[in-house]
Amino acid sequence: MQRSKSYALLFLLAAFIAGGALGFTADRFLTRGHGRNDRPSRDRMARELNLTPAQRVQFDSLMNARRTQMREVFKPIKPQMDSLQQVAKAIGDSTHEQLKRILSPEQGRKLDEMREHGRKRAAERARRDSNKTGLK
Repeated sequence: MQRSKSYALLFLLAAFIAGGALGFTADRFLTRGHGRNDRPSRDRMARELNLTPAQRVQFDSLMNARRTQMREVFKPIKPQMDSLQQVAKAIGDSTHEQLKRILSPEQGRKLDEMREHGRKRAAERARRDSNKTGLK
């Protein structure tokens, strides 16, 4: 009996993690191009390549064009990814509630706090990224 409970808990935890990962990936990949704001990686690449100012202008122009093209490539599947993100959120919410049922009240409060902290961090990252890229 204890073994089946352990398997069930592991399954729920895996579903929770998979749902979160899917939602995170879909959000990052489709709503902001590919990944977070790419400015830090662009700056690092330009520094490591030791680009001249003229090369940097051309480099940024090419990278901006790439971002635009990638957004266009993924535009047709964005509705499906949005739908998958909603499903992943529902799975995450369900798993959260199921986990709370096996936890003590104090552990349940801690789980709620952990989740809220993670959501605040994600919202702050999204806000920061949208400000850097000019998206609102």
